Amino acid sequence: MKPGTRALGVAESYDGSDEATDSTLAGAVVRADRVVDGVGFERCTVGGTDATESVRALTDRLAREDVRYVFLAGIALAWYNVADLHGVYEVVERPVLSVSFEESTGLDDAIAAAFDGAERERRLAIYRDQPPRHRVAVDGDDVYVRWVGTDEDTARRVVREFTPAGGRPEPLRVARLAARAGHEYRCGDGSGRETRKG
Repeated sequence: MKPGTRALGVAESYDGSDEATDSTLAGAVVRADRVVDGVGFERCTVGGTDATESVRALTDRLAREDVRYVFLAGIALAWYNVADLHGVYEVVERPVLSVSFEESTGLDDAIAAAFDGAERERRLAIYRDQPPRHRVAVDGDDVYVRWVGTDEDTARRVVREFTPAGGRPEPLRVARLAARAGHEYRCGDGSGRETRKG
């Protein structure tokens, strides 16, 4: 991969309290040689269903035609606000890769326990429509990757080449830092945290 190849990483942060209403999304454009080339912010609703639209709005806000890949930190943002990778791909028209960092049996039971009726069925429908997770060994660690808009070999290669150290793709590492700082600045609570489910 050329050193100047760019990827957008999207991560989030919110305070996790019962009073929290929205989460801060940060997008970081990072080159394959680890140069940070842009940062943007958006919000999504805690416990809502607007994660897909928020990610699409963030990519639109950044307006970076030179970005080749989009990384998401998991797919269940802000307390089961499930992002639809297919829906993101339809708009951004470049490969979308969701990376999570813990082994999981899935979110069906957790979503079913947290919501009732139509709210539960809507989230479960989105979640079950997502591509399966695949274990990818990166720098001595395992990450779990879903992808849309590319093939398995390319997805595995891109994740590895954007992960120079530490088991976390650099666009997501930078986006997580930006999301925490942005949320703490915006909300002034000093307790911003990201979720990594899905």
